[in-house]
Amino acid sequence: MPFVELDTSLPAERLPPGLAQTLCAAAADILGKPAERVNVTVRSGLPMVLSGTAEPCAQLVVSSIGVVGTAEQNQRHSARFFDVLTAQLGLGQERIVIRFYPLEPWQIGKNRTVMTFL
Repeated sequence: MPFVELDTSLPAERLPPGLAQTLCAAAADILGKPAERVNVTVRSGLPMVLSGTAEPCAQLVVSSIGVVGTAEQNQRHSARFFDVLTAQLGLGQERIVIRFYPLEPWQIGKNRTVMTFL
């Protein structure tokens, strides 16, 4: 059950229509998870500073069970997420940062229990 959170200083009107759905499909493909299990949040118009400057930027946080736990996995994921983000947001790769967090099944609640028991 991946969680993908995009924070950007770009105003909402500069984001492409359907960006959350595009990120959902991309994350499902990149992480090898079904799209119906991917959760996406997009927050725009945020006051942000990246690398000491307030020029337009974005931060992506990717959390998931079993697929973001190694440097090798995340290196592959990073390249593919950067391709999607630079194309969708019109930002240079130097204005984007990605953080990966591995999750354990007991850390995600769903249907009144945790993923361990589903």
